[in-house]
Amino acid sequence: MASIDIDHVAVKAVTVRPKTRRRISPGLWFVLPCVLFTLTFFILPLILTAWMSLHNWPLLGKTSFIGLDNYIALTKDAQFWTALGFTTLYTVIITPVIFGLAFVLALLVNLPLRGIGFFRTAFFLPVVIGLGTSSLLWVWMLNDRVGIIDGVLMALGIVREPIIWLGDANTALFVIIVSVVWKVVGFTMVLLLAGIQAIPSDLYEQAMVDGANFLTRFTRIILPLLRRTIALALVLSVIGSFLAFDQFYIMTRGGPRNSTISVVYWIFNNGFNAFKMGYASALSIVLLVILVALSAFQLFVLRDDTTQ
Repeated sequence: MASIDIDHVAVKAVTVRPKTRRRISPGLWFVLPCVLFTLTFFILPLILTAWMSLHNWPLLGKTSFIGLDNYIALTKDAQFWTALGFTTLYTVIITPVIFGLAFVLALLVNLPLRGIGFFRTAFFLPVVIGLGTSSLLWVWMLNDRVGIIDGVLMALGIVREPIIWLGDANTALFVIIVSVVWKVVGFTMVLLLAGIQAIPSDLYEQAMVDGANFLTRFTRIILPLLRRTIALALVLSVIGSFLAFDQFYIMTRGGPRNSTISVVYWIFNNGFNAFKMGYASALSIVLLVILVALSAFQLFVLRDDTTQ
């Protein structure tokens, strides 16, 4: 009797395995393009960048292995630390501004009002504009001769003469932050709006029956249930801020007096202006490590304990 059972199990295993393979193989074919894309445009370039960072790798010329010399050199690179400090300051300022404004806009466009779809579209519209195009638009608007901003301020009597916005370090950083917030706040708004609309309406109704006001509903329902969405929005905002390049390259070219050089701008200068590709690769690896550490820290702090 036992031998019959063993034979039955063996026959069943033989008949099931081909079916299992047939179910798995279509999934592998669907995943294959994504795997190839990730391998080609992320994994292999990352490995090549790490390898280049260990070499003296001019853009044109013979390469030579130098070990960790590029990493030792960046510890003594004053401009790198200045750029890292400036990028950190830029991130610390712009991240809460984007997140706070996007949260307010998400709450407003979630109201059941007539024509609210128009405002959702209007707030999101700048997102579809390229960052390079947006930066050029703001350069024109901030021009002290033909720019519309100085013209409006002078017409209203707020200022008596044109302001050279991009000629001073403080005003340059301020207008860059304003331009980037205008450009990207709609994206964060949509993320938060999707999270808010995913919250079951029954929870709001029960809270209102219990007499909970808006502040109570916001702190006890919206914020806890939006923890994952908030984590995603903050991680994307921090990563995008640390990788900022276009706006500084187009609007200020790192000026005035190298006061708006970001880390990515410094990497670009070393790689494509000074032709030190090995050193630029080392800077890139260090920036990657910083971003991974920051993202891991944010995800740890904002982790959702309800799933454990």
